[in-house]
Amino acid sequence: MKLMRLGTRPDSFFTSGPVRSVYTEVATDLQIQVDHCLFRLHKFPLLSKCLLLQALCAGSDAAELPGFPGGAEAFEACAKFCYGVAITVGAHNVVPLRCAAARLGMTEAADRGNLAAKLDAFLASCLLRRWKDALAVLRSAAGRHAAECEELGVTSRCVEAVATLVVSDPGGGDAAAAPSSSASPWWARDVSDLGVDLFWRVMVAVKAAGTVKGRAVGDALKTYARRWLPAVAKSGYLVLEQTDISTAEWNSRLLVEKMVSLLPAERNAVSCSFFLKLLKAASVLGASPASKAELTRRVALQLEDASVSDLLIPSSCAGETLYDVDAVTAILEELALRQAAAAGVPEASPPHARGHRRSRSAESSEYEGARRSASAPASHGAMVRIGRLVDGFLMEVAKDPNLPLDKLIAIAEAVPDCARPEHDHLYRAVDTYLRVHPEIDKGSRKKLCRVLNCRKLSETASMHAARNELLPLRVVVQVLFFENARAAALSVRGANGRAAAGGVKALLAKTRREETDGEEKRLRGLAVAGAPGDDGNDWSVEGLKRAASRVSTLRMRLEEDADDEAFVHRARAGAGLVRSASARVRALCAIPAGKPRRMLSRLWPSSSSSAVTERR
Repeated sequence: MKLMRLGTRPDSFFTSGPVRSVYTEVATDLQIQVDHCLFRLHKFPLLSKCLLLQALCAGSDAAELPGFPGGAEAFEACAKFCYGVAITVGAHNVVPLRCAAARLGMTEAADRGNLAAKLDAFLASCLLRRWKDALAVLRSAAGRHAAECEELGVTSRCVEAVATLVVSDPGGGDAAAAPSSSASPWWARDVSDLGVDLFWRVMVAVKAAGTVKGRAVGDALKTYARRWLPAVAKSGYLVLEQTDISTAEWNSRLLVEKMVSLLPAERNAVSCSFFLKLLKAASVLGASPASKAELTRRVALQLEDASVSDLLIPSSCAGETLYDVDAVTAILEELALRQAAAAGVPEASPPHARGHRRSRSAESSEYEGARRSASAPASHGAMVRIGRLVDGFLMEVAKDPNLPLDKLIAIAEAVPDCARPEHDHLYRAVDTYLRVHPEIDKGSRKKLCRVLNCRKLSETASMHAARNELLPLRVVVQVLFFENARAAALSVRGANGRAAAGGVKALLAKTRREETDGEEKRLRGLAVAGAPGDDGNDWSVEGLKRAASRVSTLRMRLEEDADDEAFVHRARAGAGLVRSASARVRALCAIPAGKPRRMLSRLWPSSSSSAVTERR
């Protein structure tokens, strides 16, 4: 720490109880009350350098200085300077001395080489050029003398000095010995000790210089968040003392909003996980809508890099859903807008034009880079990762008993079809929701199951769906027919067309291995009857093709609520289908090998008689 020594005379001040005076041959003629201390001094050395005392003591021998900056200690140092007594100035006391000198009027207007000018020169030439001293002065300026330092410009000078040291000394200089993390720049930990306002001002000045990379700025923000928002960054909740909960919440909310305004414009300068942690904090603390909107936009740009746990944002309203599904819906909507813009929709307003004022370091060049990044479409691989991420999120939120059906469907439908090459995870989410919400009616079950594409279910998922009693009947029938069509297509591509119905046989055998011997014989009979060469069997390859071609017709018929009950009634009467999945499987297995056409006519009871005649 750099020190400056002013004055050459030995210290002649002494203290006697609440009174402080000076050893001289001349009697004191001036009394000044500072706080609870009475100073008995001489007019000539003080009034010659202090404009305030000249005005107060023009016709009096006593004066009182209430609320004096720095208290009695700072006034005594100023008095010693007037007497020529040696005093030592350093980063630890330069701020209160500078404020005291300003209050007393110890400027060049009173006397040349006065205390204020010497302190300013010491600050500029020495203290503000050294990293540790500049930080110490800045912290001191933010304490009890914050108002005086702002008025004198000391705080702004310190902020500019710290930012200049960061920009001009990337190697660390004399701060290289300071402890730092390999994942953050050398200055990040020291700056993280500053308060919210000073940290924000320093970072704005650093970004305004334009020479510090966005990733370094992002790492500094993460270091600061770990220092001041550990509970939010870890779990999304704040653990606050009840005695100071309002102040702590307000400070934390201010911190989140300030950090949002400091986010670098470059893509990938900050991880998507950190964006989502800030969004969690903003949701819990009730940050401004502009801050949430900015975080939502930034998350949408890098959503493929997130994890399911990152998306589990706690709900800010007690008694509602466990997680803030509206925030995730907003992210997906922002992603859809980005994809639409990439597809040729006219470009929207600049990224930060939603009523949220960015810091002055957000220059036009950064805006252009952010625009190009936002307009770039996500690749197919990125969209597939996003689809897998959303399905994992749905599996978690489906466990919430308070989650409305419409919100679950909205999130499921927000993902484009190309992002889901398979629907196994989505099916698990639907199954979980049906099990957690057994009270929902039949219409709601149908509405939920419309998000599923049975063609994209794997064999394992199809097997589970075929025996799932919670699913509507039409979904089970679709699963069976799509599995049937899949098996037929595989048989056509093979060396021969034998065992065309083997896919159905395998599916039914897996779902009902515990069936009786008679049922197993019917399965074998079904497979044998499906062999090629049996012209009268509609389960042949050609018959299966015709059956697969009518899947869309069956789906349309089953989506009509009024006709669904009639279908179930006729299916039960004709093929012995009952509500349980195992009974439906047995009914399909029990279809006589010689009359497959009658079975198909039962599945499509509304087919016109002319169509039936044409098939025959």
